Amino acid sequence: MASTYSNLEVIVVDDGSWDGTSKIVASRFSSDPRVRLVRSSNQGKAGALNLALERARGAVVIALDADTQFRPDTIAKLVRWFADERVGAVAGNAKVGNRVNVVTRCQALEYITAQNLERRALAALGCVTVVPGAVGAWRKEIIEQTGGFALDTVAEDQDLTIAIQKMGYKVVFDPDAIAYTEAPDSIRTLARQRFRWAFGTLQCLWKHRAVALRPRYGALGLIAWPQVLIFQVLFSILSPLIDLALLCQIAGALLDYFYHGDQSADSNYLYITAIYYAVFMLADIGGAVVAFAMEKGEKWKLVWCLVLQRYGYRQLSYYVVIRAILSACRGLLVGWGKLDRKATVVDVDMDAEMETSP
Repeated sequence: MASTYSNLEVIVVDDGSWDGTSKIVASRFSSDPRVRLVRSSNQGKAGALNLALERARGAVVIALDADTQFRPDTIAKLVRWFADERVGAVAGNAKVGNRVNVVTRCQALEYITAQNLERRALAALGCVTVVPGAVGAWRKEIIEQTGGFALDTVAEDQDLTIAIQKMGYKVVFDPDAIAYTEAPDSIRTLARQRFRWAFGTLQCLWKHRAVALRPRYGALGLIAWPQVLIFQVLFSILSPLIDLALLCQIAGALLDYFYHGDQSADSNYLYITAIYYAVFMLADIGGAVVAFAMEKGEKWKLVWCLVLQRYGYRQLSYYVVIRAILSACRGLLVGWGKLDRKATVVDVDMDAEMETSP
């Protein structure tokens, strides 16, 4: 409600919530004509979004999750892109707003160095694969042409993003349209969320497999679709094998050195492996530095979490992707699920100013 954008309509969908959502909205905003509350039985996120879409009067609709906070200028920055009639959707810049422990700090680092950096690159190529559900703007008439938010995937934002580009419209990324979202703060809830993300990605890859390597779809088919398959699926399958091979190499070299001392044949191999791994880590850190240089006002001390992210956090990501692949092969159905929310989101830049103020 503090948005700098004036022509604003806010629709809150209570999708069969068990908490006090309806009561709070009704008691605090019932007198404000800009706010409308819609109550419905639980039908999942895509169903709730479609319900709001039916009631929205604007030409542009912006979706955000209940655990997400916008800056006052976020909506205005998202909307400005629709002056170009070729733009069908705009991806905002989602940041982790509850950096309260190692788990959430690793996710904050991942959002900056992986998701947002990748989105910048794909935007430059004209083939953004995901407009995040936490901060995304859409041209309403185009969503209606696609049939609304799809109910047959658990990654409705990714599905709609690809569908819009298949129709020939552009999807852009605005790094200055910032939103802070509440990330899972425990390994268990993180694994549940990432499993849904991975399963939804597999669903979208299969659903839109017709675009793969098809020149008529441009960079979407020649770069984006293969990139998702290679780096988010195949890489997750091969990475644990690479990690295991590295551990076996180290263990074998140490045992050989223990028994044969300086005559060890594996010592040179271990030395070469160490050099390659050091180069790999330097490249990883270099990519992180580039990503942080592009993010205005970010806390550089997060870069140190890269080591923690490399050992443990990424292995968890590989595990949930492999689990999602096995579930898909078995034909299991996966729902949106429910994650515990604790309302711990803060504006990171505002928080930094408070820390440095007298």
